[in-house]
Amino acid sequence: MEIFAVTPETLGLDAMGTFARRVEAMGYDGLFVPDAVHDGLLLAGQALASTSRLRVGISVLVAFPRSPMNVALAAWDLQRLSGGRFELGLGTQIKQNVEDRYSARWLPPAAGMREYVGALRAIFRSFRTREPLYFVGEHYHFTRLQPFFNPGPIDAPDVPVMLGAVGPKMLNLVGEAADGMHTHPTNTSARYLREAILPQVVAGSARRDPSLQAPLICANELVASGPDDATVKAEKERFRGMLAFLFSTPAYWPSLELFGWKDVGERLLQMTREGRWKEMPAMLSDTVLDEFLVSGCFEELPEKLASRFDGLVQRITLTVPPNPEHDKANASAIEGIRGRFS
Repeated sequence: MEIFAVTPETLGLDAMGTFARRVEAMGYDGLFVPDAVHDGLLLAGQALASTSRLRVGISVLVAFPRSPMNVALAAWDLQRLSGGRFELGLGTQIKQNVEDRYSARWLPPAAGMREYVGALRAIFRSFRTREPLYFVGEHYHFTRLQPFFNPGPIDAPDVPVMLGAVGPKMLNLVGEAADGMHTHPTNTSARYLREAILPQVVAGSARRDPSLQAPLICANELVASGPDDATVKAEKERFRGMLAFLFSTPAYWPSLELFGWKDVGERLLQMTREGRWKEMPAMLSDTVLDEFLVSGCFEELPEKLASRFDGLVQRITLTVPPNPEHDKANASAIEGIRGRFS
């Protein structure tokens, strides 16, 4: 079982190096950086440059506002810089954000992402072999890459391409074309993994290129932990607020629907329209919260995480303690988690 840390969305480039070194010292296998408040590619570069062992992935880069060529060049450089420790995660974001926050072109999510991944793989192949670049699809076409602009091969594997996936079509695409997937915190319950995510990924794998390994499944789980019950409770309330905000977005309701809780999402959406932001966390009962959040003191985490995810995924996330004084205890929990998974 691989264990990755998650970078807080508000952490800036100036603090990224120190944070990444701290994560590496605790024994994590890797670190995910976001692409939200700050640029994910820049954060990944700083994290890779500041560490020697840690793998670094973006979870996830908003794809459609960026040309696949721009992303391929940056990813190739990061893979070269790190000696093969970089991982590219891609996501579509919602239409309103792509069009109104980025002023970019919105594409049908699965169809657009299928071409995006195909274009990236074609570009990477041209970089490595120096063969002429040719990729022509409905949304993207790349037929020109002069030798001057081709960075050439690197002494590292091709960049792994992971997808953030929620709906059935995107989950199918993971099975068909991606090296793996990131679950979203709103769809990482064990039941949703078993009943919704894994069957769709398997269905898509019927169309998979046999040269590709089976896709890796990463559970981006929220974990409220600490050295004592009071700290765990405070972390649990912090994540209650985060999930209340996330579940106000209809795209994240399928997991609520599986449990018969769609009305929770509908009420949260209405509260955003009314500007009742501070009241939203109270809409998530402990029953709802505990399906999407693991809570426990450090010594409890190995059993709690294994009982939820063993046999379902190959990678999990574990929240970095907000207080560095708790790093030693968290490092012990990481060792225990590895030993607990089969």
